[in-house]
Amino acid sequence: MKKTPSGEVVIVPRNFKLLEELEKSEKGHGDMAISFGLVDTGDTFLTEWNGGILGPPGTYHDSRFYQLRIHCPEKYPAVPPEVRFISKINMTAVDSKTGVVNEKKIPAMRNWSRNMGIEQVLQSIRAEMCSDQNRRLRQPAEGSTF
Repeated sequence: MKKTPSGEVVIVPRNFKLLEELEKSEKGHGDMAISFGLVDTGDTFLTEWNGGILGPPGTYHDSRFYQLRIHCPEKYPAVPPEVRFISKINMTAVDSKTGVVNEKKIPAMRNWSRNMGIEQVLQSIRAEMCSDQNRRLRQPAEGSTF
């Protein structure tokens, strides 16, 4: 959603929003502790994405690199993306059997607006790694996957 100079609200179509996000991530603009890009560059619907989060210092996640899969459904950006960890992780917001992120437990997903994007979701997940309930949780062996 963007405002024109005259104050009109314009709803940006799904693919335009996702192309904008892809371009920003490919140019390396933004948070260097997270990354994301298309699984298949030929995916014209921009649906399946890979993501990565570098574990925050001062936590049991420190220096670990977590791989994620991100699915942008047809209703995106009206609804948040669906996120699942590929790398095993022990976090209160992540299903311990499937790696699926519980959107009710991640602030950016819980308070979603169409002005947000994949970057904000990954930043919010990384911030959650620093929370009191997650920062000291023992982690599975590095390299293990769901």
